[in-house]
Amino acid sequence: MKLFSQPKKLKIKMPATSNSANTNKSQKILLVEDDPNLGLILQDYLQLKGKYDVVLARDGEEGSLLFSKDKYDLCILDVMMPKKDGFTLGKEIRKVNPVVPIIFATAKTMIDDKAEAFTLGGDDYITKPFRIEELLLRINALLKRVANQEKTETEEQPDKFEIGDYQFDYVTQIIRKDDVQQKVSTKEAELLRLLCLKKNNVLTREEALLNIWHDDNYFNGRSMDVFLSKLRKYLKDDPRVEIINVHGKGYKLIVN
Repeated sequence: MKLFSQPKKLKIKMPATSNSANTNKSQKILLVEDDPNLGLILQDYLQLKGKYDVVLARDGEEGSLLFSKDKYDLCILDVMMPKKDGFTLGKEIRKVNPVVPIIFATAKTMIDDKAEAFTLGGDDYITKPFRIEELLLRINALLKRVANQEKTETEEQPDKFEIGDYQFDYVTQIIRKDDVQQKVSTKEAELLRLLCLKKNNVLTREEALLNIWHDDNYFNGRSMDVFLSKLRKYLKDDPRVEIINVHGKGYKLIVN
């Protein structure tokens, strides 16, 4: 069943394999679409016209597996798929990566379905049939918005912090209290900076792992636990400062 409008006079050369990647592309998209013809056409068009590296999955389970093995700049998820539907996959992706943009694509037009898409953390929703150019425009706009937001956040984020009686300089990686200073490792500095930026608020475990290690696997999690223990020791001489575990969520730097 064809559920999109192909642009006029568009000639697309089909790829040799459905998951072929173009190493010249700078941004990677995970496309999860169970219609093989539609999936191939979308993959080719986005690679040829959008200059994106597009990885194609044929169902929700394959999409979940591919997402767990690589880092993507954006995900396009068909909602009505066998094995695992797009909403379920989107929910799983959000647990692992709370910031990657997600576009849901579906033939469903009900308001409740659109509401569910955004409730699950979707950034956009496109209803089939759609023009393929419209999808590309939405992708371009979404990635541009994300890039501008990241640039603004980077420019606005400080690199020097007051933590009770301590002063922390992220650039020099030094924690100072009175005349005593402690040099910390790069990973310790990155972790402490995230905690400072979220001071008195929860820093989720997934957010910390993805920002610093770019992977939230078990071994990276154990490494982070070691770095947290070290940071607690560095800050132990001020009773107003504490790094606590928030069960099931992450960590919180408390400064009273």
